[in-house]
Amino acid sequence: MIEKTAVIKNSDGIHCRPSAVIVKASKCYTDCQIRVLAQTGSCDPRSVLALISLALSPGTIIRIQVEGPEEERICGELVELFETHFDFPPLG
Repeated sequence: MIEKTAVIKNSDGIHCRPSAVIVKASKCYTDCQIRVLAQTGSCDPRSVLALISLALSPGTIIRIQVEGPEEERICGELVELFETHFDFPPLG
């Protein structure tokens, strides 16, 4: 198992749309066990509701744990996603 730290950088935190992007990416890693740990709890990042329930606001430090094939690469990719400043276009 590998564990890395990430800092939430999105100006609105991890709300519905960033969660959907993270969930979509996480679901590709079917051979791995993944956990996101924060002060507010922990979850498998394959669930939008679970991610939102962590209330990950800007500046929140999380830990990402991955166990399975290619865990180093997968954990790195998830860190990048959680540290992305998502720039979604305004809803019409």
